Amino acid sequence: MGNGARRDRLAELLGPVIAADGFDLEEVTVTPAGKRRLVRVVVDRDGGVSLDDVADVSLSISKELDATDALGTGPYVLEVTSPGVDRPLTEPRHWRRATGRLVKADLKDGTSAEGRVTGADDSGVELDGTRRLGFEELVRGRVQVEFSRSGADLDDADDDLDDLGDDDIDDEG
Repeated sequence: MGNGARRDRLAELLGPVIAADGFDLEEVTVTPAGKRRLVRVVVDRDGGVSLDDVADVSLSISKELDATDALGTGPYVLEVTSPGVDRPLTEPRHWRRATGRLVKADLKDGTSAEGRVTGADDSGVELDGTRRLGFEELVRGRVQVEFSRSGADLDDADDDLDDLGDDDIDDEG
């Protein structure tokens, strides 16, 4: 069985298991790793994925894989993870989960648009509260890494520093 066919079979097998645990299956890859294979499963959901979530869904996936012959008889290593910040935004759920984030969107006409996602629904995404892009106009988007915080966050941090008294500061440390 080819790698693409195996991946598709795994996606069909694991999709319902992952959905039953309340997650979306984003990607499945199978990569040779010496005498074993690395099975990497990427899951996500609204509100994000915690380490406890990964442990729970890993157990469900492992049980399903062990109960079937989807990977044959050879040994494998299962890795369950959530998508990183570099994951392309291609589905409406990806855009919805990026609300509040700065993104760069590649458009089908060859141009691009950049802005903060202020809303997303099943038909498109709104950037900066002013520009609406339908999904039919979009190729993909990418979250832009921001190294500085917004003004509101900085004001909150300043307030936290103002709350520190002289007794809270360790001069010896």
